[in-house]
Amino acid sequence: MRLKGKITRWDDEKGFGFISGYGDGNSVFVHIKAFSRRSPRPEVGDIVSYEMAKGKNGKSRAEKVRFSAKTTLKKQSIGNRRSSSFPVLFTAVFVCFLFVVVYFNRVSWMVLAAYFAASLVTFFAYGWDKSAARLGRWRTAESSLHFMALAGGWPGALAAQRLLRHKSSKQEFLVVFWITVFLNVAAVGYLVWNGDATFIQRLIDGVWQM
Repeated sequence: MRLKGKITRWDDEKGFGFISGYGDGNSVFVHIKAFSRRSPRPEVGDIVSYEMAKGKNGKSRAEKVRFSAKTTLKKQSIGNRRSSSFPVLFTAVFVCFLFVVVYFNRVSWMVLAAYFAASLVTFFAYGWDKSAARLGRWRTAESSLHFMALAGGWPGALAAQRLLRHKSSKQEFLVVFWITVFLNVAAVGYLVWNGDATFIQRLIDGVWQM
């Protein structure tokens, strides 16, 4: 028999939370594995239906959790708004900017290569974190993901958010993420504009030699 309830607690980092059932108000444990792989990330306030089951420790837990039709439509609407073309256009403009400054020898081609490498590493880090969340393994700290974005991996992070649909709905994370993007782009733009981009080159050369 399927029951109905509302997610009243959810820890996205650890991938579990609690559902308060309608009627009795009792809370039941729920893990991210109880949701379909294609389901969006759960959030506090989501209305769901579920089946009761016993865990290995003998305690009750929710299984085969599904979002209500209303919650599904709400998440799809939010997802459509967040899948706007602005991030794609912004990334394309920035990449074109890098090609231009490389062409005119304002920075070395290694700067472009460094962005590509950082983006690739960041994309796989997002993929690993999503897999870990599904399997209940050790997660990658959000601070680490933000540092990767700040270090030049933000194009890969944006690609992961859109293609893997990971970290694309948590508002607090996205606010900090876009701050790291702004700081990275502003720093590179300032150095190129003032002719101090050799600092970037020296930094990359040092890392390359190490």
